[in-house]
Amino acid sequence: MSATFVGMPAFPAAAREALSDTQLRRNLAHATGTIRAKRAAVVGEVDEWEELRLAGAAIKDNTLRHLDEHLLRLEKSLTDRGATVHWARDAAEACEIVASIAKQHAVDEVVKVKSMATQEIGLNEALAAQGITAWETDLAELIVQLGDDLPSHILVPAIHRNRAEIREIFRDKMAAAGRPAPDDLSDRPAELAGAARLHLREKFLRARMAVSGANFAVAETGTLVVVESEGNGRMCLTLPEVLVSVVGIEKIVPTWSDLDVFLQLLPRSSTGERMNPYTSTWSGATEGQEAHVVLLDNGRTRALADEVGRQALRCIRCSACLNVCPVYERTGGHAYGSVYPGPIGAILNPLLRGTGVDDQVDSLPYASSLCGACFEACPVRIDIPEVLVHLRSKVVDAHRSAPKAEAVAMKSASWVLADSKRLGLAERGMGLAGRLLGRFGRKVMPGGRRALGRLPWPGSLWSNARDVPAPPAESFRAWWRREGRR
Repeated sequence: MSATFVGMPAFPAAAREALSDTQLRRNLAHATGTIRAKRAAVVGEVDEWEELRLAGAAIKDNTLRHLDEHLLRLEKSLTDRGATVHWARDAAEACEIVASIAKQHAVDEVVKVKSMATQEIGLNEALAAQGITAWETDLAELIVQLGDDLPSHILVPAIHRNRAEIREIFRDKMAAAGRPAPDDLSDRPAELAGAARLHLREKFLRARMAVSGANFAVAETGTLVVVESEGNGRMCLTLPEVLVSVVGIEKIVPTWSDLDVFLQLLPRSSTGERMNPYTSTWSGATEGQEAHVVLLDNGRTRALADEVGRQALRCIRCSACLNVCPVYERTGGHAYGSVYPGPIGAILNPLLRGTGVDDQVDSLPYASSLCGACFEACPVRIDIPEVLVHLRSKVVDAHRSAPKAEAVAMKSASWVLADSKRLGLAERGMGLAGRLLGRFGRKVMPGGRRALGRLPWPGSLWSNARDVPAPPAESFRAWWRREGRR
């Protein structure tokens, strides 16, 4: 397994390989089942849960309709509080901005808060190409990084690993990356977490620069918000001299009162908790620390222009749709070939990257049974099945460069049906064909074999798929002219 999704096969081929891995399927079934149960328990405590979902969807939709205004307001709020704001049109620009900041401060290593946006743009690989090492500090991300692996879940990137596999990764790989794992390390979760804590502590104390994402960005105050469960994020946000935050432009909410809705929706939907153990907020630069914010597009305006698909930009990255998806539970996240796996990845990747460009991306809208469980679980009511069907049509349209027989037939039918004279001529021609078939026709059997004997009228033509009725000898119009006036 390489540390990049580039070159991954289309979903059907990748899923077929994943399905043959019985250990992977056991790991996924256990983990997703546990998360589903926790989520159901805490969601069931909230009587107004559906009202919260509706409020979250409405806030997001209204924000997206006026996204340009809110982004300018966010930029002003941040700069007024001492932060430097950068705009990145794509992954390459964003990576170059972060790398240039590191070089300006003579930094050759950075610590990172768990961030989907930085994974999306391939920041770790881009920094490594310029001699800068990026260390993941989230426990699951650390497991993935040390194992030269790929994330397979939005919330729990190492969900495909069990604790015995994690122990072996720590024992084999930690020493080369810093403090080694204890010789007597067992696979008990507490010991594994303790080994990771000691390994990371020296990195926190040594690093002069950190990179984060943001779960939300409040436009009115320029406040960035990161929610987490381990405390590693807070270490990254407070200790280094330079903090760079890469934030997707859809993460914005207008006000603090809007944020309140999402701080109720997100923890219950993601980790099955009433609130996150650590919720960190900061507005601009703080004393002794330089702050930079990179506002990232990378296909988001493309998604915004899609009237059906833009609802995907409501996503708050809770991963609830993954945990209820029967397809994801059996194939895991690697089969999707992206840092965004599962149902949300099946729509978000084609929306961000476009259809008709890459066969792997074009396969994703078909990676679903359309059962609708993802919509029922989504805290911001993204109608994922609707967007999947919409994107399937766009994939088909993108591959219409060479006319197919079906398309030619439909175009021809449209031309005939658009004019009554042409339709009348076609009916007379079909009537003649029907009389000839009635006299000379044979029933065509599956595989091209012919039945013996002439068909009594009306007859039918057999194909490998269905019976095709033979055309009537007389059209309704002809019958009406002959009989209708009596």
